[in-house]
Amino acid sequence: QVVNISREVPPFDPLSIESKKAATVVLMLNSPEEEVLAKACDAIYKFASKGDENKVTLLSLGAVEPLFKLVSHEDPLVRRNAIMVFGIMASNNDVRKLLRELDVTNSVIARLAPEEDIVVHEFASLCLAHMAVEYTSKVQIFEQGGLEPLIRLLSSPDPDVKKNSVECIYHLVQDFQSRAAVRELNAIPALLELLKSEYPVVQLLALKTFGIISNDRETRIILRENQGLDHLFKILETKEFNDLHVEALAVVANCLEDVDTMQLLQQTGGLKKLLSFAEMSTIPDIQKNAAKAITKAAYDPENRKILHEEEIEKCLITLLGTDSDGAKAAASQAISAMCENLASKDAFRIQGIPQLVQLLSSENEEVKEAAAIALANLTTASPNNASAVAEAEGIEPLINVLSAKRDGTVANAATVLTNMATQEPLRLSIHGVMNAIVEPLQSTNSLVQSKATLTVAAFGCDADARTELRNASGLEPLVKLLHSKNDEVRRNACWAVMVCASDELTAVELCRLGALDILEEINLSTGRKNNFSEGALDKLLDNNLSQKYSQMGYLSSSNIITDGFYDYGQNITRFRHPCDSWSASVQF
Repeated sequence: QVVNISREVPPFDPLSIESKKAATVVLMLNSPEEEVLAKACDAIYKFASKGDENKVTLLSLGAVEPLFKLVSHEDPLVRRNAIMVFGIMASNNDVRKLLRELDVTNSVIARLAPEEDIVVHEFASLCLAHMAVEYTSKVQIFEQGGLEPLIRLLSSPDPDVKKNSVECIYHLVQDFQSRAAVRELNAIPALLELLKSEYPVVQLLALKTFGIISNDRETRIILRENQGLDHLFKILETKEFNDLHVEALAVVANCLEDVDTMQLLQQTGGLKKLLSFAEMSTIPDIQKNAAKAITKAAYDPENRKILHEEEIEKCLITLLGTDSDGAKAAASQAISAMCENLASKDAFRIQGIPQLVQLLSSENEEVKEAAAIALANLTTASPNNASAVAEAEGIEPLINVLSAKRDGTVANAATVLTNMATQEPLRLSIHGVMNAIVEPLQSTNSLVQSKATLTVAAFGCDADARTELRNASGLEPLVKLLHSKNDEVRRNACWAVMVCASDELTAVELCRLGALDILEEINLSTGRKNNFSEGALDKLLDNNLSQKYSQMGYLSSSNIITDGFYDYGQNITRFRHPCDSWSASVQF
């Protein structure tokens, strides 16, 4: 007989458990008791806060999965402590990877709700800020509606919440969809308020966010309508905010692209302040960013006109003389952009061109390239500026730059020399170009090839220059460029051959190198034939009459036979009909 005895179990007295092992505390995350869960999360938070190595340890112990469940726990204290751990641990790349796999963003976004505690807001936004560094998480946060609560938290009374929220938004707006959403959700006023924050890191993150979203014209309009420029100029005018000036200038640079903004600044005196600020500053990054702002603005014709009215040329010339290579390069780029305005082009002649010529000898490759581009733009369609380059003793530096490391430097130096060669007295005073142009002719860059062949065409009309090119073995790479698949390179190469074939010695050498066969092939192709290919062929034959007679079987009335002509037989590839006639003027 079996007797069942039922006994009521008395309640267990509270037990305080202390553990020095992380693994034990991680096991406690599965406890059904809320107090145990809260204390376990708190202990893990303190452990994780001590360094990245501890975060990796917790990851290996499997702490992330149970913590994920606790983030949505019904008990507020457990929920708060769990999200605190997530906020700290999400700074680790391996932890973030697992968080993405677990798709935690929706649960974390839910913790941004207004009814949650400020501490929960702080660490939930911190977690999202860490995760938003990765593209996949950016997409998840946006698609799961995270942007709206983050924007709401920009007005939080807690500075850490503001900082984390704006940092997360900064990462999100790298994507164009989020930029548009920020505008539609009316985030601009809240972001502008952050510029008044007493915490520099908050101000900086707000400025960096504006630096991204102000790339969109619609955002710039809203920024202007909300007196955003006033906020930016207050920062620029405050010396104590000099660590924010670079970012503020980046936003101003974007705003200056709009003619309406430029006109507003001109009317209110803001443009004069900006130019004065650029000239007077001794901080290299500020000088550079100011020049970049001018460059962006100068892409618009109306803006160029306004900038010229404000005597922008003086400011840029001043920046060319700074000690900062970055500022020199940026100022040179701004000069290039301003060259579209003819009045500005003239204004740079007296002081700007000599300084740019000096920069061609800079040890900094970026500066050298920017100076070469500026000089190319200044001398294009401007004989006076081309003469000014020569007067500034720019010929030798330009020839030296033809062997520079950067393709852009070489191509633009060749352009300047070509522009100078349009004036015969100037061209005749330039020596050594053909010797130096051989290396660019052998470049693999199509732009360099194109500009180098143009230079050969420009200088090749002089007999001495042709001799120099021939002696420097420059004809062979020129002939090879006739094979180019690039239409512009092939066209310019044909032009250069046509010019260089002006004397018998050069024409004979070009034929020996195969130019004749290549040109005949080009002229048979409707796709490859160009304005100069036929002229080049005719010139080659007219200055190599023995070859012409062999090829064509006749000479024209304009062909003058001199000493050295001989008939070495008809070319079997060309059959002349017996009835074809030929004539020649014979010169003894």
